[in-house]
Amino acid sequence: MIRIALTGSIGMGKSTVAKMFERAGVPVFDADAVVRALQAPGGDLVDRIGEAFPGCVRAGTLDRECLAAIVLSDRAKLAALEEIVHPAVRDARERFVAEHPDASALVFEIPLLFETAGEGEFDKVVVVSASAEVQRARVLERTGMTPSKLESILARQTPDEDKRAKADFVVDTGTDLSTTESQVRDILACLGIRDTR
Repeated sequence: MIRIALTGSIGMGKSTVAKMFERAGVPVFDADAVVRALQAPGGDLVDRIGEAFPGCVRAGTLDRECLAAIVLSDRAKLAALEEIVHPAVRDARERFVAEHPDASALVFEIPLLFETAGEGEFDKVVVVSASAEVQRARVLERTGMTPSKLESILARQTPDEDKRAKADFVVDTGTDLSTTESQVRDILACLGIRDTR
């Protein structure tokens, strides 16, 4: 089984590329989706986050904007949040592997792969990338996003150039979708993974 980490900075198109791998028959683990489930009402981490960050959980619901406002401006508080979240995500990831014992490959969509020094846990790393202009335009279209919030996020992420330098494969999403999909097919072929479409 080949373990492939799929990563890239905010707005680079990770989810789009992950869906392309999924359509080719490769199971995909989405770390962000797991975090959202863990932090949703009734999620396993809501109470612990509420204890660590008073005022951010009300009536059993995590106020993600409140939490973001706290951790984006304080590295120590961000580290405290990561100490709660990362082990739970790792457990979910191992369950995902156990659920796919016969898969020839698995893709793990992990936005903060390099930031958490997790690349050593995978056989190959695919970095999704686009120009800074394309990235900025995509991110600023998101509800609630502002230029200053984007700068704060980018300041905490490994620069795109560094990610590309560490990658086994780079997928360019600054082009049309068919070209991006062709790049994904080339990666599968290079790794000897059969496209089951």
